[in-house]
This record gives sequence, structure tokens and C-alpha cells, in this order.
Amino acid sequence: MVLTQHTERRDSRGTRVLAGSGGVGKSQLAAWFAGQALQERTADLVVWVNATSLDQIITGYARAAMKVGVPGADGADTAADAVALLEWLHTTERSWLVVLDDIIDPADMAGWWPPHRRAGWTLATTRLQDATLISSGRQQIDVDVYTPAEALTYLTDRLTGARHGHLLDDQAADLATAVGHLPLALSHVAAYMIYQQEGCAAYLARYITGNERLCELMPAGADPDAYGRPVAVTLLLALDVADTMEPAGLARAALAVAAVCDPAGHPDTLWATTPVTDYLAAHRADGPSTPVTAGQARKTLRLLHRYGLLTHTPADGARAVRIHALTARATRETTDNPAAVAHATADALLALWPNSDNANTDLIAALRENTIILADIAGDLLWQSDVHPLLYRTGVSLFHAGVHTSAVTYWQRLAAQADRMLGKENPNTLTARANLAASYWQAGRTGEAIAIEEQLVADSERLLGKENPNSLTARANLAASYWQAGRTDEAIAIYEQVVPACEQVLGKEHPITTGARSGLATTYRQAGRTGEAIAIEEQLVADSERLLGKEHPNTLAARRGLATSYQHARRTGEAIAIEEQLVADSERLLGKEHPNTLEARRGLATSYRRAGRTGEAIAIEEQLVADSERLLGKEHPNTVAARRGLATSYQHARRPGEAIALQEQVVVDFTRLFGENDFQTQAVQADLAVLHWQAGQTADAITLLEKVVVDRVRLLGDEHPDTVAVAGVLRRWRAES
Repeated sequence: MVLTQHTERRDSRGTRVLAGSGGVGKSQLAAWFAGQALQERTADLVVWVNATSLDQIITGYARAAMKVGVPGADGADTAADAVALLEWLHTTERSWLVVLDDIIDPADMAGWWPPHRRAGWTLATTRLQDATLISSGRQQIDVDVYTPAEALTYLTDRLTGARHGHLLDDQAADLATAVGHLPLALSHVAAYMIYQQEGCAAYLARYITGNERLCELMPAGADPDAYGRPVAVTLLLALDVADTMEPAGLARAALAVAAVCDPAGHPDTLWATTPVTDYLAAHRADGPSTPVTAGQARKTLRLLHRYGLLTHTPADGARAVRIHALTARATRETTDNPAAVAHATADALLALWPNSDNANTDLIAALRENTIILADIAGDLLWQSDVHPLLYRTGVSLFHAGVHTSAVTYWQRLAAQADRMLGKENPNTLTARANLAASYWQAGRTGEAIAIEEQLVADSERLLGKENPNSLTARANLAASYWQAGRTDEAIAIYEQVVPACEQVLGKEHPITTGARSGLATTYRQAGRTGEAIAIEEQLVADSERLLGKEHPNTLAARRGLATSYQHARRTGEAIAIEEQLVADSERLLGKEHPNTLEARRGLATSYRRAGRTGEAIAIEEQLVADSERLLGKEHPNTVAARRGLATSYQHARRPGEAIALQEQVVVDFTRLFGENDFQTQAVQADLAVLHWQAGQTADAITLLEKVVVDRVRLLGDEHPDTVAVAGVLRRWRAES
């Protein structure tokens, strides 16, 4: 009644959360309201979002933004399109309904709840009883199993609606009671009765026999919420029949595959892959010698759909095949040889993976989610004899997509599992640790990255030899982390050893070699050796364009490095020409919110500032700081660098108050990241002193610069050029004050 009134009264719009155990019909109830909104035209827009993960929430919003034609949504960046949808919902006067189905982690919804607006409302479903889900004015509505009367009404409506009312008999109420009045189990019952033309009494007899049989298959403690058992029995009865249909023996095996995939959906192209058809062929009733075709696999999929055991909607693309989580669990608990199912499914997901997955498409997001679900279900099964390559492919995909928080979490788990299953000295364990360190590096957690990488270099060289490609990569990664930590001399010392070693062992055009050369150029630039950096980077750009193409991510990175070196060499016009194209290419190929795109925007803003185009620089940098804080976190090194750039642009624009406030935060950030005695920390302190001087705050400026001079003398000596330069400025300020 609350929800019905809600759809009729525009002044009560907000968010309703349907909460209840699995199988009680929360999603079906939400689907009814979505259907009513469309049928009665009470909403101009209805959006259905699978909310089992943050990735799916963002993908669902982005897909809706594109279909509606939301301003700013162009398909280039999933996260940006999702944000555009929420912004549009805040302002539109058109009516809307957003359904968030099956929220598993309330933290995923932080920042992603649709707004409370008179124009629209939100309906969420969850199994959780969590206070955070009903904060900020959201209201919870508890959903339980049907009452006896509701269960009987459901059976009556379902059977009579299919013109099979004659199947109802005096055992209907007893049948509903036997399955616990559970909506999901009743849906299995109704589908079976319709397609088998069997009455309630006959089905009830089958159910009682099936329940006895289940005692042999399902462990006593396998049903913690007391609802899985009825579903398991109705499932077994449906599979008994489906398995007899041609080609016989495939239904049970097919449902076992679906049961280890993401309940929110997987691509139906999975069923045309060789691993799946081979797995199904091994279960044919007439023997495994006869192959199963993709057409037969699809026919089996449709059969399971007919019996209500899964849902197949081809128009849903990467999420075309869905299964209820409770049905999936019951299937797994009655499946023989779970290792064979896990490996066949992993092989199939890997077969679907595109060769290039730099763009965060619906397919790649679905493949990652399905892998994560499969890995959780399979446990150690995908580590038998060795790790399945799908697990590493998914982790690398998360890293390339720039979703650093998810990448860190994923590789932490994988590295621990590799250590336990394969041993500390297995090459795949070393690779997992290296990828965890790389994820820490991407997340700006440089200290944690270095701690892993220093040990990894020692282990790799001891176990594999100094000239092994993995050892060379480990040393190059450590150098990159030293560079990020401001330890430039140590980074250069490593790179100058690694680059010639890579060229000798792997060749000048090997990806490991070009990566090391790029790192060397970056550290040369940081050390002020700009000419040497440019010489390397110009060759790198030419090589990357020739070997990989102009649109490959490594080519974009090479162009970004060259443009930055041109900046340092005061070749600002050349830098801008590269960076303007680079920003456009990065947004189109990687997405507007990819970390590499953010870096390209920062480089362009810097060049605009140096060219005197301060207003354009500030416009980019203000948005960049906001985006970086939201996407990377306020303490990420790239976020700190963005704030430093904006402070400098405010200084150039003669906005001293804003510049000083921002630069003071930058000094705190650099002290935290690099330490009080680091040269970079002293540099931003000197910048802050200049800002105080320009604002007429003479005493503050002199006090701060005095500290910088003392630190420079202690670290560099009183005759170092940098010390002499800063001391000269201090003498002039004292004389003028």
C-alpha cells in the first residue's frame, strides 16, 4: 500500500528500499512497479540497474544516459556518463523511476544514490538490514514470503493466465505450504506444471519425493536462511524433466555453468565458446563422442529459460543471461565435480576477452564481474596445479582501466592466494606481488609499493637471474616508485643499468625496453636533464607510432612524456600542439576520467599557463582538482600535483588569497609524501614564501625562506647553485623589507 500510494502522489517521492531474504520476490515486486510505471505512463524514464557491484551501478547509469541522450554523455567514459545521468536527474522536470536491484555492499552506493526530487523516485532491493541504506530520508519496506492466501492467488493467476486453470485442484494450498510460500519456489512450480501439464496433487507428490532425495545431496547446514531447500527441490524436479529433452543430458550441466557466473548477468555468447560446448558434450546422455553445437547450447539455454531456472534476454547484451542467486546456490550445492564447472567457465570467459581492453566497455565490465564472482565461488579450484590465466587477466584489466582501489583489493587477495597455493618463490607468485605493487603505485601508495618491489628485486634476481625479463621489469618498477617518491638519483642509477641490459637481452623494441627508456627519460627530466629526456622521448614516440599505432595507450603515454619535456625546455608551442590532441585522443580512447586522461589535462593546463593563457589553465585545473579528489583521493600524488598547478595559476592570475590557501595545503601534502628534508618539499615551501611576499606578507615570507635556505645548506651545501639562488633572494627581501 505504501508503494502504491507513492506512485500516485508526486509530493511523496523519494527512495524506498525493499529488504528481505533471498527468493521472497523483491526483484519481482520492483519489476512490477517498473512495468506499471511504463504501462500507466507515470514515468517518462524507467532505469533498471543491477546493483551488486559499483562497476555494474556505474555501467547501468552510463547505459541509461546514452539511451536518453543526457547532455555530456558521449559514450567515451563510463563513469563520466554515469555522473551526467545523476546531474540530469537533479535538474530534469521529466518524471523518472530508477530501480537499484540487489544492493550487496552499501559502500558501493556512496555518491551514487539518485536525488530526492519531485520529478522522480528510486526503488532499491537488498537482502541487507543496514542502517546506512535507510539514512538521508530513504525508507525501508520489509518483504517476506507470501501469506497462504497470496501464495494461492499467485498460483491461480499464473496458471489461469497461461490458460491452464484446469491444473488447479484441492491440493493447491498444500503445495504452496510445502514450498514455504516462497515466491521463487512457486515460480519454479508454476513453470513446471504449465509445461508438463501436471496438476497440483501430482506435483506435490513429486515434491515430497524430491525432498527426501535432497537429503542425500544437500548438507544439513547448507541452508542458513531456511529458503534454499524448497528452491533446491523445485530446481531438481525441473532439471529432471529438462535433462530428458533433446539433446538429452545438457540442462543440468548448463545450469551448473550459469550458477558460477554473476547472477546479474553474463553474455549469451559464452554459450557459443568451445570450452562450454565441450563441457556440455561431456554430459550428453548418448555419450561424449557426439559434439554439442552452439545452436544446441542455445537451445538448452532457452529450455532453462522456459522452466524459469534462468532468464535469457538477448537484447541485454553483456548481461543477457541472468540467474536468481538462490537458484544458483541450490544448483551449486547439488552439482557434481565443481572443479570441472569452474575451469570450463573460466576458459569460456577468457575466450570472450577482447585482445585490447583499454576501454571500459559493458562487455569488459561484465567479464570482470563474472570473473570476480567465479573466483569467490571456486575458491582454490582455479589454482589446481597452477593459477588459471583468467584471474591475472582480470587484475591487469582493472589496472589498465585505472580503477586503482578495485585493483589494489583484487591483487591483495590474489597475491595472498598465490603465496598460499603456489609458494613464495613460484614465478606466478612473484608476478602477483609485482602487480600488487603496481596497483599501490597507481593508487599513490608509494611506500607500500617500494617495500614490495625492493624485496621482489632481490627474490627475482636470486631465483631467476639478473637478466631474466621478470627481474629487469622488477628493477624498472622499483625505479619508477623511487621516482614517484622523489628519490631521483636512485631511480636514474637503476634505469641507467636496466636500459642497456634490456636492449642487450630483449632488443630495443621490446615493450619492457621501451618502458624502461620512458622511465629513464622521466627521471632525467625530473633531474633537470631535459635535453637527454627529449632525445629519448622523440625516438620513443616515433617507435611507438610505428610499432603499436598512434592510438595505442603506450603511444599516448610517450607523447605525454615528450610534451612535458618540451614544457621544461620552454618549447611551449610544441608542447601545446601535442597536448591538445593528446587530451582529445585520451578522452576518446580511454575515457574522460581515466588517470592517464587526467594527467594529459594537467599537462595541457601547465602549458597554457606558461603561454600566458592563464584563464584557460584555471578552467581546466579547477575541474581537474575536483575530478582527481573524487577519482583518486585527496592524498594521491597526482591530486597533490593538480592542486599545486592550480595554486600557481591563481598566482599568475593575481589571486593571492586563493593561491596561498591552496599552496599551504600543498606544503602539508608534500611534507607527508616526501618528508620534511626532501628537495621537492623545500621547493613548494619556497613557492609559498614567494606568494606571501607578493601578497605583502613580508615577515611570513622571510621566515619561511630562511628555513628553506637552512635546509638547502644542510642538504646541498652552501655553494650549490640552488642554495646560492635562494640565499640571494633572501638577502634581497631582507634589504627591501
